[in-house]
Amino acid sequence: MPIGPTELIIILVIVVLLFGARKLPELARGLGQSAKEFRKGLSEDDKKAEEAKPEQKQS
Repeated sequence: MPIGPTELIIILVIVVLLFGARKLPELARGLGQSAKEFRKGLSEDDKKAEEAKPEQKQS
C-alpha cells in the first residue's frame, strides 16, 4: 500500500509539532552527515577487503 500525499502531509505536521520548525534543518543536516560517514565507512571496508585478498596468479 503506497503512501499518498495526504499521509505525507500528516507525518510532516506531526514531525514539525514534535521537533519544532527551527530544529528540522539541524536534524536534516545531522542525518546527512551521518549518511556520509556511513558510506565512507562502507567504502573503507571494501578497500580493506580488496587489499586482504591474496593475489591470484594468471596461468
